[in-house]
Amino acid sequence: MTYVDTSDISAKIFITVLLLLLIIAPLISLGVLRLFQSRKKSGFMLISSGIAVYAVFQIVMSFTHT
Repeated sequence: MTYVDTSDISAKIFITVLLLLLIIAPLISLGVLRLFQSRKKSGFMLISSGIAVYAVFQIVMSFTHT
């Protein structure tokens, strides 16, 4: 078993990843749940908002990781 060196990760990037993963994963999973409940409009809105938050996450990470 090997250890992962996390000393290069700044606290700013770690907090950004942590907070946005706590937003992206629930949005997509709730969207899938709504689709199984035959509530298509709500499901697609939640999934698309999860994708939008992921796009914002990618933009923020491109600016913070210099």
